[in-house]
Amino acid sequence: MAQSRRDVLKQGASLAAVSAAGLTISGSGAPAAAAGAGAGERVTTGPSGLAYPYLKWPEQVKESANTPRLCQWFSRNPSQATVRRWRQAGVTGALITDPPPLPWTAATLIADRQRLEAAGLHITAYLINITDSIVRGQEGREQQIEYVKQSLVAAGQAGIRVVEYNFYVHRLTEGYYELIDNEDRLGAGYTAFDYHREVDGVPVKDLPPRPGTPLLTYEQIWDNYKYFLDRVVPVAEAAGVRLAVHPNDPPAVISRGNPQVLASVADWKRLIDAYDSPSNGLTVHAGVTPEVGHDAVEFLRYVGAKDRVNHIHYRNVTVDEPRERYAEVFPDNGETDMFAFMRELVRQGYDRGVLAEHPRALDFDRENGSIGGQYAGVGGGGHGGELYDTGYARAMLQAALIMERGRKPVLDDADALVNRFYAAGAVKLADRTRLRANLKVADELAEQSEAAIERFAEVAEGIDDAEARISLTSMASYLKAQLPN
Repeated sequence: MAQSRRDVLKQGASLAAVSAAGLTISGSGAPAAAAGAGAGERVTTGPSGLAYPYLKWPEQVKESANTPRLCQWFSRNPSQATVRRWRQAGVTGALITDPPPLPWTAATLIADRQRLEAAGLHITAYLINITDSIVRGQEGREQQIEYVKQSLVAAGQAGIRVVEYNFYVHRLTEGYYELIDNEDRLGAGYTAFDYHREVDGVPVKDLPPRPGTPLLTYEQIWDNYKYFLDRVVPVAEAAGVRLAVHPNDPPAVISRGNPQVLASVADWKRLIDAYDSPSNGLTVHAGVTPEVGHDAVEFLRYVGAKDRVNHIHYRNVTVDEPRERYAEVFPDNGETDMFAFMRELVRQGYDRGVLAEHPRALDFDRENGSIGGQYAGVGGGGHGGELYDTGYARAMLQAALIMERGRKPVLDDADALVNRFYAAGAVKLADRTRLRANLKVADELAEQSEAAIERFAEVAEGIDDAEARISLTSMASYLKAQLPN
């Protein structure tokens, strides 16, 4: 029985995927061999006969200046071994973690940039230290803010696009411990956090301030933060530099007696509203966002619509209690849809850094003694884990580029398909004219007009020739699958 137009369109993404893979489609929507093809033989009927008919592999799915770009931690003067290790993994973005003392000078940053570029690296961002005097509103903050302003001017002069920073009174790392996954991943270590975990007999949530640390209210800390933003964001904007603040992580409400002002979605939105400029943005975090109980992809859309996505950290978590109990897991077994997150970055045209961070503890790294850094002993891993995360992130990026760059037919290819069937006598002149006209409308309006695609599908369904009808209705389904939800 012939399919109705609605049946064809309802097959959506599954039919589109088969069509995009170059297979003919049977009346039931299952792959079928074309006339003359042997059983199990792959038959290509899509434009140009390629698995991804609307883009070129691998040229159009590579990282470039117009795509998200993977980065990793580097010093300003990395060893040749470190450069080779990451270049072999395809990573060329350097997130600088050992910045020069404040205030920076353009000459120093330009020298850093030239040295790294000579090694085949580009600078993704610099970390900048925000001193206690700024966070706490203490004596000396005016001088420190002036140093930050001078440093941002220097960054702009040196062509540094992004400067990342933290804003903590205290970071509650005392809540971390190693959680071993003995069921799914056979001994892999996760970095877990528990707000109620005891340290020297005291729950982490009740730990007192460190000696010399004042007790402040939430609004006092926020006022200090706003004071800082009002003075540095205009300078960053004039310099062409984007500031990216990292969310408080762990995002506990209280950290050794002091509230945290960047530990919830409400806090991050308050930041965005505090100073209206793309230079006042966030490190949007695929892991911390679910840690506070919010969907990471949804929040990424919110921040992207305001052009405040200035840096990305790409890791995943499972959450038992938002802000209190969670575990940092592998990117593929946590709560964030990491493909949807990467695809949203591609849709937004994001072209800055993506850090695949916090490798898990693997036997390979344990056996080779390569586990180190601040998470050693609490589920953090080494270079084997880093390679896993980096490979996963690159695969997600390529898949997202395939979905987005191949999501609408190139009109010339669509015309060629219609013309091929016309030349073979499978499509009449009147049908060819209507198909081409309706396909043009569908192609131009694919992201917003279901009606335009249905018009094309209706004409396609009326084609007498079975092969032409199947191919053209499959193209209609491909278009339909690209409509936003």
